[in-house]
Amino acid sequence: MRFKFLCAAIIAASSLWSTVAQAKVVARVNLGSQTMNVYVDGSLRHSWRISSGKAGYNTPRGNYGPTRLHRMHYSRKYNNAPMPHSIFFRGGYAIHGTGHVGALGRPASHGCVRLSPGHAAQLFSLVKAHGARNTRISIGGRAPQVASYRRRAKTRTVYRKKSSRRSVRVVKRRAPARKKWTHTFGIDG
Repeated sequence: MRFKFLCAAIIAASSLWSTVAQAKVVARVNLGSQTMNVYVDGSLRHSWRISSGKAGYNTPRGNYGPTRLHRMHYSRKYNNAPMPHSIFFRGGYAIHGTGHVGALGRPASHGCVRLSPGHAAQLFSLVKAHGARNTRISIGGRAPQVASYRRRAKTRTVYRKKSSRRSVRVVKRRAPARKKWTHTFGIDG
């Protein structure tokens, strides 16, 4: 009788465990298409554009579980760059939001997986709701082969008194303050 009770308890526990194990979040990152598909309980819930590591800064491939969650993290390595809704999965690599949404869809990061801030918040809340133990991060594919982008020097238009224009190449990031021109009305004499 005890044996039957013990077997029934083990079967009940295993069925309970399998239902908990199925209630999970899977984030599949495809480096080739620069997209992330998020599955909840086996069904596709979201599909988003991402930015992964650019040339020289590879995003690690493999299957991971979240190691740390931070609502707001600042990078110690890259000038205190803000990393909202960070989900760390391997050392310093994380999935996080970015303000550079124009770069989504192409490799542009230092190895992290970047999302738009709203999508990062949605993924963060899904992971918090289902738990880090029930979340898997799968990164695969080959990053697209793109030429390394060189930052172009900014150009600005300089106005002279006779309103002739010429384009000047500025080496510094910050352009000097523009001189304010004042117009005088009346007779010069």
